[in-house]
Amino acid sequence: MAKVKIKNEEQLKTAKKKLRGNVSFAKTRHGIVAKKWPAKKVLYKAKKEKISGKLQKGKGVRDQVSMDLTVPSGINVNKKILASLADAPYFVKDNFVLYHGDSIELLKSLPENSIDMIFADPPYNLSNGGFTVHAGRMVSVNKGEWDRSRGLENDYDFHLKWLDACKRVLKPNGTLWVSGTYHSIYQCGYAMQRLGYHILNDIAWFKPNAAPNLSCRFFTASHETLIWARKEKKAKHTFNYDRMKNGKWPGDFFKKENSQMRSVWHIPESESVWTVNPPRPEEKKFGKHPTQKPVELLRRIVLASTNENDVILDPFTGSSTTGIAAASLGRKFVGMDKDENFLELSKKRFEELKNNKLS
Repeated sequence: MAKVKIKNEEQLKTAKKKLRGNVSFAKTRHGIVAKKWPAKKVLYKAKKEKISGKLQKGKGVRDQVSMDLTVPSGINVNKKILASLADAPYFVKDNFVLYHGDSIELLKSLPENSIDMIFADPPYNLSNGGFTVHAGRMVSVNKGEWDRSRGLENDYDFHLKWLDACKRVLKPNGTLWVSGTYHSIYQCGYAMQRLGYHILNDIAWFKPNAAPNLSCRFFTASHETLIWARKEKKAKHTFNYDRMKNGKWPGDFFKKENSQMRSVWHIPESESVWTVNPPRPEEKKFGKHPTQKPVELLRRIVLASTNENDVILDPFTGSSTTGIAAASLGRKFVGMDKDENFLELSKKRFEELKNNKLS
């Protein structure tokens, strides 16, 4: 059982809508019961002193009422998380859940201290009308309205808000990874420090096939930075040290046998410096996100900082590379995105992963 707090009549209407309107309420010795939900029962528990007035048509809930929601069978991912969100999942299968909407608003509904690890690849705000080179051709750097800068103060305010929302839902020993370029990563790092995150490492993700610099007026940008931080300074976070030190990392020329994993990585054929080449062609067979990360990059992050059955969240899930890595390694995943097209892409990638496992 998991709790959802209903604080006003509007939220009650939302709950009824999610139950397809087939609901009537009655006061019983157990509390206030929602009846007629096919095959399920929703129990609104509340101490008598917490309820003033009856839940009748035309009257609001004057005091807070807690709702215990039985999650439909077949959904294994953290039931407390699923039950707490007012919005129905866009897609749910096994331990893979997607939500459609603004992540800052969706995160407000998640239970506090419920997520083990967050990977976030927020907008870099570099869609400024410039040009770059792709496959030997000059192309626009514009990725969409979501990637357009709103000015220094507004961009920073956005990063501060989503990072604050993430901090609330992280477990006390949970960690956060943030990926970015120089267009955004320093704002994110400063906001993380302002919010009290404790920074553990910064990783240089080397891109061996970076686009050339057309102006010939400065160095070619050939890496992205990953910041890894824990929620609380004195917490004991997960770091699978032995796996990183003694695991097999073929093709990573920075990783020496029986030596500690460094903050510079090389992940071959896809991918601080971790060298990680761009996503492989097979990772983009259903389409691609303009800032899609290679699966091998996320696999290493997941292996380094989580354990099996941990809950991983990506507030800007895009094509859900984080989710694909999480699902393939026995973790639970919650992804959020505003763009329905990218969520459809995520669904296709997950279904292929499931089919490959069964075949």
